[in-house]
Amino acid sequence: MALVGILLAAGRGKRFDPSGVQNKLLQTLADGEIVVAASARNMLAVLPRVLAVVRPGDDKVAALLGKLGCEVRVCADADLGMAESLTTAIEHTRGAEGWLVGLGDMPHVQPETMRALVTSIERGAHIAAPVYEGRRGNPVAFSSYHLPLLLALDGDQGARAILKSHAVSEVIVDDVGVVRDIDTPGDL
Repeated sequence: MALVGILLAAGRGKRFDPSGVQNKLLQTLADGEIVVAASARNMLAVLPRVLAVVRPGDDKVAALLGKLGCEVRVCADADLGMAESLTTAIEHTRGAEGWLVGLGDMPHVQPETMRALVTSIERGAHIAAPVYEGRRGNPVAFSSYHLPLLLALDGDQGARAILKSHAVSEVIVDDVGVVRDIDTPGDL
């Protein structure tokens, strides 16, 4: 089964820098890696095709992700919310058998975790989400079964409503990265 990776990297990161001067995705982690590059590399280690969605004018993030091997798509309406970026990606990859949806500000998710989610979909789950110490995290994998619902999303909740109203195969992981994102400078 061919799943496509979707890396959502079109948010403004207002909690990181309310002024909008510093793009959190381009900040350097303690290990020297750039936040969004680490997120992309981890996903690319698992899936041959990764589509990254960026906001208009975010040329540095787009160029970096393109150089790493991601397809890059600009979401003209990124300010309408995460769902807009997700539907842009789903529409562009409509023929996929499923999607692994990750966030550009979650660079610590282990490739093994992503592999386990993909395997869950390949074995018949319609949705697979990681759970670390009782907390559900990201990324989340969807089979094409949910294509109509994914394309109908709107707002800033992403696919949260689908997760709340449909069966989710929970994949227990020993990976704190699934609940650890970069929201403030202290998270680096």
